[in-house]
Amino acid sequence: MPIPLEVVHIFHSRRGRESLLFWLLVSYLGNHLASMDIAHCYLKGNADAVEFCPHDSYHNVLAVSTYTLQEGCQPSRHGSISLFNVDVDMGHLDMVFSEETSGIFDIKWNPPGGHVSPFLAQADADGYLRIKMLQGCCNGVEGVNLKEITNEKISNNMCLYLDWHPSATSITVGLSDGSVSIVSLLESKLEIQVEWKAHDFELWTTSFDIHQPNLVYTGSDDCKFSCWDLRDRPPNVVFQSSKVHKMGVCCIEKSPHDPNILLTGSYDELLRVWDLRSISKPVNKTSINLGGGVWRVKHHPFIPGLVLAACMHNGFAVVAIKGDKAEVLETYKKHDSLAYGADWQKGDANHIDGKTKPLVATCSFYDKLVRVWRPGNDIVL
Repeated sequence: MPIPLEVVHIFHSRRGRESLLFWLLVSYLGNHLASMDIAHCYLKGNADAVEFCPHDSYHNVLAVSTYTLQEGCQPSRHGSISLFNVDVDMGHLDMVFSEETSGIFDIKWNPPGGHVSPFLAQADADGYLRIKMLQGCCNGVEGVNLKEITNEKISNNMCLYLDWHPSATSITVGLSDGSVSIVSLLESKLEIQVEWKAHDFELWTTSFDIHQPNLVYTGSDDCKFSCWDLRDRPPNVVFQSSKVHKMGVCCIEKSPHDPNILLTGSYDELLRVWDLRSISKPVNKTSINLGGGVWRVKHHPFIPGLVLAACMHNGFAVVAIKGDKAEVLETYKKHDSLAYGADWQKGDANHIDGKTKPLVATCSFYDKLVRVWRPGNDIVL
């Protein structure tokens, strides 16, 4: 970083030295923070979810969904689904596909494995679950698109959240009336297997236990966090925590690295770490206040204990969890609206010599903004 000659001349005075040090600090911080950002893009609708494709050869593909409520005598909910090619070397975020849809609350790629094709599931405000297949070139942008292969009207209520079974053969869907549906996907056909009233208010989140997929977790605006056993019909409640969360439960994420660890996020601004060794009586090991409602959390795909959180009014946070301790490693506040969508890029391309600067995608709602960035500091494994 070159220092102007006139700055060097003032170094001989105390005030001059203080000014120089301040100038160096500001310049360093400016360069340091700027180095985090890769690219950004403004959308036409309110951005609410971002998902990097986890399938080999498609790690550069980012899916983004929107939800926009048109108020009036006859309210309508519109949305869109878009695909972006993320080119880190060139610093580009290029939209390669987009289509208008009903308002979308959530999207998820199917888990990779075997010879399964990349499918994107979409939870719509009109009560539909839609499955779309990624088509086009690998490691490139030419011709990449989504083709809808099937859909099913799940409910007259809104589909708020979805999660894939680890085998990619079924999906759990949370509904706005507090119900949850388990929907099978076999031979490109969706079919409701079971549906039950799990909560009293909006069911904001539901997920399969990736280590024991007969278990499904649910969280709701009624402040309850529950677990259900799908081997029973109707599913039997394994546990229900109703006194820990002080406000609605927004997200639930089982650790892919430790079968005994699960995270919950809540409007009460706390990220909670749960010990599931006694599945009927989970223990809230620790919690950390992130300064905003914890709308989404994502475990890093291969770094145990590293978590990305979308904190609504307080931007995004990178959190380290180890044992009974949780600490914020870094915050990201370059969005000017509700922090909703967040995801890590899959694959290990950013892992070099025991250090990593993972690639992150985030989106915010009312300013319709998508950003791709890296944490400002190396993360040592």
